[in-house]
Amino acid sequence: MSEHPKIVLLDRFQTGESANPSPEKILSGIPRTRVSNQYVDRTNQFFCGVWSSTSGKWRVRYTEHEFCVLFEGRVRLESVQGDKYDFKAGDAFIMPAGFEGTWEVVEPCKKWYAVFEAKA
Repeated sequence: MSEHPKIVLLDRFQTGESANPSPEKILSGIPRTRVSNQYVDRTNQFFCGVWSSTSGKWRVRYTEHEFCVLFEGRVRLESVQGDKYDFKAGDAFIMPAGFEGTWEVVEPCKKWYAVFEAKA
């Protein structure tokens, strides 16, 4: 018998679990992040949910593609090449695999995320 796919309702109010940046990556502040992963596909290559963070700044290096929709707060991203991006609640953006730079939470934020990371 085959499994029938079912719609997954995402809950923006889930509290999630702690997922703080590694201390060696933090550049300023004491960011406290939480993640509530609410869906994972059968291949473990695609997942989505809600992420939140208090203020702070840290280094990032993306190996995955991530679609983000900020629904609270403000963030500032800067690539290692010096490109700067500011996002506020209501903005949507893609973090492409290979992006390197910094992620700064200017005002405590929450975002929807949808991540795809191809298996090697």
